[in-house]
Amino acid sequence: MPFNTPGLLLTEHEFQVPLDHADPGGEQISVFAREVADPGGLDRPFLVFLEGGPGFEAPRPTRHPSSPGWLDRALEDFRVLMLDQRGTGRSSPIGPGDGADRLAHFRADSIVRDAEHIRRELGSEPWSVLGQSYGGFCVVTYLSQAPEGLREAFLTGGLAPVGRHVDDVYRATFARMLERNRRYYERYPADRERVRALHERDNLVLPGGDRLTPRRVRQLGLLLGRADGAERLHYILELPTDSPAFLHDVETHTAWARNPIYAVLHEACYADGGSTRWSARRTLPPEFEAPELFTGEHVFPEVFDEDAALAPFRDVAHELAERDWPRLYDADRLRENEVPAAALVYADDVYVEREFSEETAGMIRGLRPWLTNEYEHDGLRLDGGRILGRLIALARGLA
Repeated sequence: MPFNTPGLLLTEHEFQVPLDHADPGGEQISVFAREVADPGGLDRPFLVFLEGGPGFEAPRPTRHPSSPGWLDRALEDFRVLMLDQRGTGRSSPIGPGDGADRLAHFRADSIVRDAEHIRRELGSEPWSVLGQSYGGFCVVTYLSQAPEGLREAFLTGGLAPVGRHVDDVYRATFARMLERNRRYYERYPADRERVRALHERDNLVLPGGDRLTPRRVRQLGLLLGRADGAERLHYILELPTDSPAFLHDVETHTAWARNPIYAVLHEACYADGGSTRWSARRTLPPEFEAPELFTGEHVFPEVFDEDAALAPFRDVAHELAERDWPRLYDADRLRENEVPAAALVYADDVYVEREFSEETAGMIRGLRPWLTNEYEHDGLRLDGGRILGRLIALARGLA
């Protein structure tokens, strides 16, 4: 039954879908979705929101400044279906006992099949989709696998590298991170010695009991892909290293206990065929021997030894790294695409390489790209109304 929250009408849905869509009579899992509408907007078409990640659920909506900034603009035209991708949020979770064969069904191809299952169950006509970051990867898979289910597609920071080996991806993002490190230390030069000193400490223990290793310190570079990331990182590093505040903040920004899919399947989300074999570790440039350099959105095998919450996934993560993955994208089908589409490409994105995004934009027939350096990877969060409005106009030929 729908229920009201200030300014919004919310309807909760739980769907039973096959774990393996190739075996519809096999194990079933639950996928949760929350329908969000203006009180007078229940007759509007659906816009499905696919969150970034991998391994993160959809945002929780309110009519409050903390709500997704794009939601008000979306509700002018749509009802929004916020999908908790399988394994996240209120959908059936993954667990430490899950084997590689089970976890292999938690990539974008299965997420798209879930969406189509849900669309048919809701009796919806082809619907619109908005994919942020990894959600955009899912949209490219949707255009490859089931374009008949789409009315139009909008992507932000998520044009996937079609046909590129994961090694190409990591070489490019490491190069971006070298430049981002240079910019960071140009702004905060005193932090270089702070970070070097941290690498010499071996007696710092995080609140959860994990030792603060040099690799975990480097992982704070994840922050540098955000608009305010340099400031956030600096404000952590300026704290006394023995203080509860410092240790708490480091753990908060480097822990994957809440969303283990991110660590377990991160490299696999790039595997458009072939195996990954711990690409981030293999392609790490020699420049990163400098202890003060931060890495970005790179997952190394050591994390499963150093993070107690991820240790139960160690063996399966190694098995998945050797797995020969099926293709996620169909380049021929993308070249024949008839779904109106528009994509925002962030020029200086440290997570999704601009060059590869532009390659994919040129491959998808009819897709209109918007390249800008106005935003970092979190542009949709910061200026969502403007961004979504322009993407809608581009896809519909109004801009």
